[in-house]
Amino acid sequence: MSIETLKSRIAREFGTPAVVIDMDVVERNIARVQAACDAAGVANRPHIKTHKSPVIAALQVAAGARGITCQKLGEAEVMAAAGIDDILISYNLLGEEKMARLGRLLAGGTKVTVAADNPVVVSGLPAAAAQGGRTLDVVVEVDTGRKRAGVVTVAEAVALARDIAARPGLAFAGFMLYPPEDAMEATQAFLDAATRGVLEAGLPAPRIVSSGGTPNVANLGRIRGVTEHRPGTYVFNDRMMMRAGAARLQDCALAVCSTVVSRAEANRGILDAGSKTLTADTGGGLDGHGLILEHPDARIAGFSEEHGMLDLAGCANPPAIGDVVCIVPNHVCVVVNMVDRLVTVRGDEITGTLPVAARGRLT
Repeated sequence: MSIETLKSRIAREFGTPAVVIDMDVVERNIARVQAACDAAGVANRPHIKTHKSPVIAALQVAAGARGITCQKLGEAEVMAAAGIDDILISYNLLGEEKMARLGRLLAGGTKVTVAADNPVVVSGLPAAAAQGGRTLDVVVEVDTGRKRAGVVTVAEAVALARDIAARPGLAFAGFMLYPPEDAMEATQAFLDAATRGVLEAGLPAPRIVSSGGTPNVANLGRIRGVTEHRPGTYVFNDRMMMRAGAARLQDCALAVCSTVVSRAEANRGILDAGSKTLTADTGGGLDGHGLILEHPDARIAGFSEEHGMLDLAGCANPPAIGDVVCIVPNHVCVVVNMVDRLVTVRGDEITGTLPVAARGRLT
C-alpha cells in the first residue's frame, strides 16, 4: 500500500489523523467487482454508502455500473446534483418532507427507484410521483434471514406488490434482497414463490431483482432471477471484509494516518485518532479497533473521543512518540462519514483531496 511510504509527507502537509485513499487500489477494486458482475451476467449497481463521493460514483459508472444505490434520500440528492442518474434508494421513505424532496428529484429528470416493505410507506409515494410528473418504480424489500428491514413472508410480498400496482403514479418493479451469505437456497425459494405469486395476481414479472453486499460478490449467479447487485464496501474494503474473505490486505484502499502522541508506560501508548476518527465499531468481534500496518502486534485496545489507547504488551518493536502509523479500520463506511475530505495518493505521489460530498446526509 503506497500510503505507508507517504505517511510522513501526509502528516507534514495535512496533519494527523488523516484519512487517505490509494486511487490505484480503488480503481483495481472497481474493475475487479465490475468484471465479476459482468461474468455472472448481473448488472452492477454499487452502493455509495462507503465512499459518499460523486467522483468515485462516476468512476464506477464509467467502469460499467448501472447507476448507483443510495441508502438515504439526502445521498441521492447529492449524487443527482452531480449528474449521476439511475438511482435506487434502498430505504423506506416516510413523511411529507421526504415526499416533497423525492418529487423534486423526479421532476428534475433523475431516474429514481425506491424500496418499500410496508403499506404505510407505499401510501405516501403517490404524492412524490404526482409532484414529479412521472411514474415512480417501487421494489418490494424482502427479508430472507438478515432480520433487518423487509417483508418476511411471500404472502406479504405479493400483497405489497399488488398495493403498489394499484396506486396512482406507482409501478411495481420487482424485489430487493439482502440475503445472508449462507442463505442462498432459502432466498431462492422465497424469490421463486414471490415471483409466482405476483404473476398469479396478474402483475408483470419483476423487471428488477436486486441483491446486495460485498461478501455476496462471491455468490454472484447463485440466485436465479437476480438482475443486479449492490456491493458497497468493496471500493475501499476494511478488516470486516478481510475477515469475511471478501478482500485481502492489498485490496484495502483506505488507511488512517495517525501519530503516536504519548507513551506514558512501556506497554501503553496514545494515538491522536480516537472514536471520532476510527469509530468504536468492533466489526462484530474483531480484536481491537484497527490493524496498524507497521506494528500488527500492537492493539488499539480502546478509545476516548480523541485518544486511541495502544496496548503494546505483545509488540516487540513498539512505536515511539512522534511515529506516524497507518491503520486499516474495522468498518470503513463509518470512518469516511466522519471526515470532510479524503487525501488521495497514487504510487509515491500525493495527488490531492476528495470531498466527502454526501457526508452526514442522514435524512
